[in-house]
Amino acid sequence: MLSQWQNSLNKFSQVNPEKILFPYFQPIFCIASGLIVGYEALARQYDEQGQVISAGKLFSSPSIPEEQLIAWDRMVRHQALTQFSQLNYKGYLAINISASWIDHVTDLKALPTLQMLDKLNIDRSRIIIEITESHCDLDKIAAVVREYRKHDLKVAIDDFGAGFSQLERIMAIRPDILKLDMRLFKQAVKGGIANEVVHLLNRLSMRTACRIVCEGVETDNEFFYALSCGTQYVQGHLFSPAEAVFKAPDHHQRHIESLRQKFLKKTLLRERQKMQSTRKIKALVEILRQALVSDFNLDELSAHPFEESGVLRFYLCNNEGNQISSNFNFAGGKWFEEPREIGFNWSWRPYFYHLLALEHASTNNRLVASEHYRDFHTDQLCRTLSLRLDENRILSIDIVAEPS
Repeated sequence: MLSQWQNSLNKFSQVNPEKILFPYFQPIFCIASGLIVGYEALARQYDEQGQVISAGKLFSSPSIPEEQLIAWDRMVRHQALTQFSQLNYKGYLAINISASWIDHVTDLKALPTLQMLDKLNIDRSRIIIEITESHCDLDKIAAVVREYRKHDLKVAIDDFGAGFSQLERIMAIRPDILKLDMRLFKQAVKGGIANEVVHLLNRLSMRTACRIVCEGVETDNEFFYALSCGTQYVQGHLFSPAEAVFKAPDHHQRHIESLRQKFLKKTLLRERQKMQSTRKIKALVEILRQALVSDFNLDELSAHPFEESGVLRFYLCNNEGNQISSNFNFAGGKWFEEPREIGFNWSWRPYFYHLLALEHASTNNRLVASEHYRDFHTDQLCRTLSLRLDENRILSIDIVAEPS
């Protein structure tokens, strides 16, 4: 008896015969080893000049019935799995499935991809299902994902960051892999809020054992950015477009090794510059600490290069975390007082209770730094430094931070 997906292919086999579809394969690289660890199967077709082009426009065409698109997709998927099964290749293959098409599944025990894997006798642990972003029934997707996992398949969310209920989908699916949307990745390379989002996602991935793949890596700088934010895997034309054949796993290893060396050289230079800046800040902190031991003169403090070194303000707290002084802000070459936050309590801030914890452990005279944050008043990326001034007072200093 023919399976549901085979019947569907037969039904549409004579529809638009000029739309010849076939799979190409784009390698995915492990940054640490430089090896090709897998391939993503992508649908391709010929244009009027006989050139191979992406079939993306075909599959996004609103004029073609969805049932027909699903049949074509399954045809390409079967071709890709067939080619994969005939190779002595030890990596994995990622295949795309539209979330909206999963809504058409009626029998979880007869999922087309699982039927294909059975027919071709493919090790299911080497297959990754990439669920593309689309409006869908989230409960249905979660049920299908559970069925895939019962059969040892891994699951990725593709084009993550392109829209829709992203975090809700992560919580429902608990993906093994997140593939960042290419547009989000390229915006993040330029900085701004997209950069913060990508770093946040990488922190999320480390805490949930979910791996990040950066797609669309086309330049050295984009590769360096992927390294800087902790990405484990990359994919893009910097190394290889999608092609008809698989390459040896070490085909691009020397290229990646060379890029890693360039990144290390650039990063070391930047870190040394940051250390020099840190030394200047520490020297200024000591000047400020000594001045605050007794009555201090703001005009005398202004003679030191606080502003040029990125010092924004300082204030004093008691041992309970209550702010007992004005904010002493520095701008335009002058200090000025802002009393608005006197009485505010900062004991819940990590830099405050970390300092007290270190003192309890007999580690005195420590300078504790907060994580990077965006300052509400100046919209600058900042850090807060905190240190013991005397037995009753704690000094906090807000400084401009280097981007992470």
